[in-house]
Amino acid sequence: MHAAGPEDPAGGTAGPAGPRPDPLTSGQHDARAGVLAAASAAAAGPADAGRALPAVLGDSLVAVLLVNRVDGLVTFANRAAIALAGDIGLPVAVDAWGEAAGLTDLSGQPLTGPDGPLGRVARGLPVDGVAVRLHGGESRDDLLWTTAFPLVTGDGRGGLDGPDQELSLVVLLPVADGRAGDPAPAGDPDDDQLRRLREQAIAATEVCFTISDARRPDNPLVWVNPAFTTVTGYPAEAAIGYNCRFLQGPGTDPAAVTTIREAVADARQETVTLLNYRADGSPFWNQLTLTPIFDGAGELTSYVGVQHDVSTQVRLEHQREATLQAERLARETAESARLRLQLMNEASATMTGTLDVDDLMDRITELCVPALADSAFIARLGADDVVTATAVRHRAGLADELARLTTRVTGRPLSADTPAAESLRSGVATLVDDVASAETRTRYPGSDVHQHVDALAIGSLVALPLRARGATLGVLVLTSARVGGFDRDAVELLTDLAGRAGLALDNARLYQGQRSVAETLQRALLPTLPDLPGVRSAARYESASAAAAVGGDFYDLMTLPDGSIGISIGDVAGHDIDAAATMGQLRGLLRASAYDATRPDPADVLARVDELMDVLAVPGLATLAHVHAHRPRDGAGSWRLEIANAGHPPLALRHPDGAVQLLEDVHGLILGVEPATVRTATTVEAPRGSTLIAYTDGLIERHDQDLDQGLARLTATLAAQPAGAAPDELCDVLMRLAETPSDDVAVIAVQLG
Repeated sequence: MHAAGPEDPAGGTAGPAGPRPDPLTSGQHDARAGVLAAASAAAAGPADAGRALPAVLGDSLVAVLLVNRVDGLVTFANRAAIALAGDIGLPVAVDAWGEAAGLTDLSGQPLTGPDGPLGRVARGLPVDGVAVRLHGGESRDDLLWTTAFPLVTGDGRGGLDGPDQELSLVVLLPVADGRAGDPAPAGDPDDDQLRRLREQAIAATEVCFTISDARRPDNPLVWVNPAFTTVTGYPAEAAIGYNCRFLQGPGTDPAAVTTIREAVADARQETVTLLNYRADGSPFWNQLTLTPIFDGAGELTSYVGVQHDVSTQVRLEHQREATLQAERLARETAESARLRLQLMNEASATMTGTLDVDDLMDRITELCVPALADSAFIARLGADDVVTATAVRHRAGLADELARLTTRVTGRPLSADTPAAESLRSGVATLVDDVASAETRTRYPGSDVHQHVDALAIGSLVALPLRARGATLGVLVLTSARVGGFDRDAVELLTDLAGRAGLALDNARLYQGQRSVAETLQRALLPTLPDLPGVRSAARYESASAAAAVGGDFYDLMTLPDGSIGISIGDVAGHDIDAAATMGQLRGLLRASAYDATRPDPADVLARVDELMDVLAVPGLATLAHVHAHRPRDGAGSWRLEIANAGHPPLALRHPDGAVQLLEDVHGLILGVEPATVRTATTVEAPRGSTLIAYTDGLIERHDQDLDQGLARLTATLAAQPAGAAPDELCDVLMRLAETPSDDVAVIAVQLG
């Protein structure tokens, strides 16, 4: 229904009734000659007869014929019509064409004769709408709605080519189809068929047809059917004689007009949907097919257009697309949230996997590069925002350039006019979309990043403060090689990551501070072993508490007033600083009791410690083994070991030849249960060169073994060492038995010479 023609010298602003109203005059586009009519899609040629015909009214189909009423010959058939009858050659008698197409009435009788729809067309009579049957073979029949219009030009002459060419336009529109042998639908099949015919007949009457004369200047309309007036509001007398571009308006897509212009220039059939405007200025979506008509000499004479108002279909399609877009957006949002949650979970797991601050900073940069940025820079800050440590990573490596950057900033306070400093002041992310811009250089004149833009390929950056528990710990700077490399979603994600990183850094900082205190306490509580004549000794300690590095296990080595040597090993219940504090008190009580000359027996020493724990309200329970080692008389013979044990694992005596003896004959109640417990001691002879090994239960305990198995493993390990193994060598070997201790571990080895 909408044709495009040659360039209009007048600009195309005048319509059929003179100047158009503003909504219809602004934004018009020139087009080539032709009729623009909506609906059918490109038809198949003769070789494609098995394919669907051109679409009109959604999934309906249309075939078009021109019949010369003077001699009853079909002078033109569009490709859809050729697909029906085959290429039988034109001109051909209308009855012959109908027979070739397989058209019959509803009862199956041929349409030949003057009173049939095709005969009426040949006689120049209109056909308002007759249902005919199209036999498509043994398996398929189609019903076609047939309409015919005698064509009259705008000057009232019959036909388009003078008195010897009085034409009628014939349109065949499928309205129903079915397969031979299909079961009849429920109810009366005749009523159902009539109902479908009536529905399609109504649709058929709404199809607009136009014809333009391609031989006249600007290719004006020369005929329109009544449906054209109904749809557009333009009566025939107001439309005929004008190029159909008057239907264009401000919302008409220039690309659609260009498509039609090119089809007209190539004299080919084209289908397009575009926005047109009615005479009252209201818009409607017009689906149109433009078909060129050629005479017997192959000259282009006219264009036939078939059109339909598809506003409802377009609106529904837009709604469908909007719904699909909303669904896609919802899925993308959900997927983005899932990926973000996954990333944050992975980040949390990575950052909580270490309590070493330097290692944590490296892990954070590894998380960010290359997944989230091209480079990452972390500056840990001390007093007055002095950079105390850094961690850097770049997608391309660039170790030398990064080293120069860290050297420049480490040990210096952050410059106040930098994105990093701005983020610290504001407490939120600072985004710089274009680092190299003049505006950025003016805004941040003191930023070191300007000196590294080219070497590090920095297009944009975002600086994020690392804060936790009200303290500022540092700043994280991420860069992208692209200008505008961080959008709003990326900044939001990185802000979340920076918050988690700040908390992880603070936890690591607190842990290292606590560990430093704990190590100082540990050094104070665990003695430095003294150098004693004729004795070699070594000791090891490892806490099961990663947070404290101290626990309740302890050992001691001392010279007693009677000249004997005191050897002790103890284990306070617990694995924390409280246990270590109790251990410190217990060790002090043990030393005081051991130096009491009135109670030289080790059993009396343990009894005295138990009493004092009760009197002084020392909390907790403890196991303790205490030995008085007496030197050989006159330097000859064996050492005499007096041993008392308050619930502690048995000591091990390794003889000079490497044989191992567990001292299991002495045992007693643990300390802190009953202070009046009577305790006993036992005496063991130890040949010179023997080594006494005392340990805590963390060395022999495993979740998958009982204590007997642990003791057997201990004995076997000691026996497997060389006969002359030194105490420190034995301690190192034994500590490897507890690679991942679930309890504190203490070992002391004393070689008696």
